[in-house]
Parts: sequence; structure tokens; C-alpha cells
Amino acid sequence: MGLFSRLKESIKGGSQQAAAASETTQEPELEKTGFFGRLKESLTKTRQSFVEKIDNLVHRHKAIDEDLYEELEEILVQADVGVNTAMELVEKTRRSVKERRVDDAGELKAILKEHIREMLGTDTASLNITDETPTVIMVVGVNGVGKTTTIGKLAHYYKSRGAKVLLGAADTFRAAAIDQLEIWAERVGVEIIKHREGADPAAVAFDSLQAAKARRADLLIVDTAGRLHTKANLMEELKKISRVLGREMAGAPHEVLLILDATTGQNAVNQARLFGEAVGITGIALTKLDGSSKGGVIIAVKQALDIPVKLIGIGESLEDLRPFSPGDFADALFDE
Repeated sequence: MGLFSRLKESIKGGSQQAAAASETTQEPELEKTGFFGRLKESLTKTRQSFVEKIDNLVHRHKAIDEDLYEELEEILVQADVGVNTAMELVEKTRRSVKERRVDDAGELKAILKEHIREMLGTDTASLNITDETPTVIMVVGVNGVGKTTTIGKLAHYYKSRGAKVLLGAADTFRAAAIDQLEIWAERVGVEIIKHREGADPAAVAFDSLQAAKARRADLLIVDTAGRLHTKANLMEELKKISRVLGREMAGAPHEVLLILDATTGQNAVNQARLFGEAVGITGIALTKLDGSSKGGVIIAVKQALDIPVKLIGIGESLEDLRPFSPGDFADALFDE
């Protein structure tokens, strides 16, 4: 079995299947436990604005009535799960209460968690890793969401698991973007393909893919610009990059990864919709979860657009970007 076949198997099924995968890709149990602890810590602000309010709500209400449901919906909206999603969660909770003949408000928290897990799905959604190399990941997102940092951490994640990684600096709109990506390439110890500022981004993507093939890279990660103030031009540019990659390699880009900043709340949903219309997003990496009280946006994005969250960033460390596990997220959010 090739390197990326092993990686694909270890990532595809989340932590349980990863435990049964090759030792090359298996994470020590202590490391997993440590990461879950950091995930719980990163969700502190979200938990305070969400779960703790629910605790207070059920303690104040002896009976399960319409006032309780209205307050619950308001709490969900404030946690940035979205109005429609909040209404759906409340309706599902109401239905479960009726079907199970629940009369204790204290049981609502467990029921709500159950439906949140149901909305997020039960399986870890893996990046689209191909057996044919290189796998091409095209990274998109607006400026300031942590795109370059995420690319660096993603390169580290795969390099530390034995993959040969190449970066393509196709955000040529700003010299700083190229410089920042080059710094990350040096820090992580991977190669980078770059042109001068103002060069054709699609040409950079083309050269990056040719280099990845020639150098037998396992993974090519292509950075792109994120200047929404010239929205129409940006989206055409992204479409062109995608077309060039697809012309040079069937199926490329295999993953179009959208980077979203958790602190932006519902605006993240609008960004996902905008980029999705242009280039067809296949997955989301949610950054800055540790600095946000709006972690509920994960639920909103999944429910509104059915785009899976595949990665989460919960801190500054190189190790603080990991595959997103819906079950772990729900457990950490509800502090269990």
C-alpha cells in the first residue's frame, strides 16, 4: 500500500479507524487526548455563550413550555447557528420531547446535543486524497482568515506523516502573500513554486503542478488570492486556476478547501456560499476557533450549504490544525 493510500485510510474514518491504520499514520493515544483537551479549551467562549446559557435556562424552568422553547431558540441564534438552523433544532427537540414524553427540562440538553451531532454527521469528512499523485488542494478564502497559516500547518501535518509536499504561491496580488508563504515553506521544510508579484496566478498554478509531477510530490497545495473588494475579478481568476489545474491533471483540483474565520460568525456562511458558487467548495477549514464565541457557525455552514468542515484550527501551534471530528466537537462543546 502506498503512502497516500495509508494516509487516506487513516484520515477517512476519524480517530477510531485511524487507530487501526498503519503505524506510520497512527497518532499516539496521549496525543489524541491532549488535542481533545485543547479542543475543549478552545471552545470555552462558545460554551459560555451557548451551553452555559442552556444550563441556566433549564434550571430556571420547571416545566417544558413555549417560553422555554422561545428562549432556547434565541440562545441558538446568538451562538451563530443561524436562524433557520435554530428553528429546526428547536422543532426537532420539541418533537423528541413529545415522542419520549419528557417532562423534565433538565433532559433537554442531552436531546439538543443529540440533534446537533445528527446535523453535523457521525463521520469525520476526510480531505480528498487520491492514489494518483500528486493530490492537488486549491485553497481559497478572503484575506485575513488565516489562509497562509493554515496552508503551512497543513503542509506540516502531511510532511510529518511522510508525504512529500509542494506549495504553489498563486496569490500574486500581494508581494506579502508570497513572502509569507515562503516563510512557512522554510519553517515546515517543504519546497515552494513562486513567480513575481503581479504574475498570472494560473501560470503559477500550472508551473506548480508541473513541478509537483516532475519532483514526484505526493501533495500540491495551491494558495490563491482573497480580495473580495474586487469580487468579480477574483472569482474569474479562481475559475481560471481551477480550469488550468483540471486541464493538466484529470480530476484536479481534487480538493477545493475554503478557509473560514470562526470569529466572523454568520458572515462565514455568506463567504462559503460566494466561493462555492464560483469554484465548488469541497471542504472547509475553520480557523481561530480558540478566539471565538461563535463556534456554532460550524452547524450553520453544514446545515445551510451541506459543505463538510474537514479541518479545524484551535491555536497557534503547528499541531493545532487537525481533522474535524463531529463527535469530538459535540462532546467538547458540551464539556463531556
